[in-house]
Amino acid sequence: MSLTRRTALTATAALLAAARAATPRGAFAQAPTTPEVKKAILGYIALTDAAPLIIAKERGFFARHGMSEVEVSKQASWGATRDNLVLGGERGGIDGAHILTPLPYLMTAGRVTQNNQPVPMVITARLNTNGQALSVGEKHKALKPTIDASSLKRALTQESKVAMTFRGGTHDLWIRYWLAAGGIDPDRDVQTIVVPPPQMVANMKVGTMDAFCVGEPWNDQLVNQKIGFTAAVTGELWRDHPEKSLGLRADWVEKHPNAATALTAAVIEAQRWCDEAANKAEMCAIIGRRAWFNVPVTDILNRSLGNIDYGDGRKVEGSPLLMKFWRDHASYPFPSHDLWFLTEDIRWGVLPESTDTKALIAQVNREGLWRAAAERAGVPAAEMPTGTSRGRETFFDGKVFDPENPAAYLASLSIKKLAGA
Repeated sequence: MSLTRRTALTATAALLAAARAATPRGAFAQAPTTPEVKKAILGYIALTDAAPLIIAKERGFFARHGMSEVEVSKQASWGATRDNLVLGGERGGIDGAHILTPLPYLMTAGRVTQNNQPVPMVITARLNTNGQALSVGEKHKALKPTIDASSLKRALTQESKVAMTFRGGTHDLWIRYWLAAGGIDPDRDVQTIVVPPPQMVANMKVGTMDAFCVGEPWNDQLVNQKIGFTAAVTGELWRDHPEKSLGLRADWVEKHPNAATALTAAVIEAQRWCDEAANKAEMCAIIGRRAWFNVPVTDILNRSLGNIDYGDGRKVEGSPLLMKFWRDHASYPFPSHDLWFLTEDIRWGVLPESTDTKALIAQVNREGLWRAAAERAGVPAAEMPTGTSRGRETFFDGKVFDPENPAAYLASLSIKKLAGA
């Protein structure tokens, strides 16, 4: 090799090294993961577990991941959320949402859509665990129902109304489990009705219902207004149970895979921020604003800290059953958790017994995308789960759900309403 050629090659190498040094770290590796779009429209319901989406918007986490034009849009009800997801963002609806975990499955299976037309959805993250409650009207306080609902049998009739937020959704399944464990058939012994979360307290105030299940802050608001009390928080039913999810239209994810990962990474960052005790007051102040919930911070903060005034004389400080956004793998969408929701929806006739739950979970649950998003968000490997199943889950009444044998769990339940295909 000539001296001139060697000198030229050395100079070229030096120029390339200088260029790499001047470029922000990771730019070459990150180029293929740049979001295809900057915009997505995400829906939310005024519930504390929507905080990760709101915080990701307010604190700039979406923008940090290249999604600077994300809109977080309030929805009137879970039915409205479903309808706007069916439309999709390009037709005046939404691209994704803070959502009841079973709803993306029910939409994908065509069980809750017009003309039973499937609308494929995916779940890219769980938004929280715990944080819901089973609340009862003041008129039933003397019966002292707790996680054991059996005392209500003396007062409830076929004319009594118990409310949840969407048929087949999480709140429907919690209140059904609670009533059935107490010997009350939610389909025969009472009327089970649908009420949007922000309307729960108003409906209880005018005496149109006896009990409800909903997320915070509405249970604490009920207590603060002395209209009713909390019989139990849902973490007593199943400790660290899964709740809401980040659900996205499958076609949006397929068209914008990098954007879907970026969105999820931003939500993960927000979840980690929300779970820091030092940030709780600020989180509650933000979501309580008129633009988001229009709810007093006093109705949100206490239960976010694990301070539970049940409204019947019981008070707990620092409960471990508080809403979790990140700790104890709250954000990871365990497929075994999704299987429990599907099994319960089969139990109550929302899904047919013939449902291929394994295939449905494989279609909807994108835990692989979650891992890519967590890596993008800088989550240490030690904070990521090593498996995709939480294994056997035990409920307050001794029932055990084994994801390896959901049929045995289903057979052990005395009150159920199985439906055909």
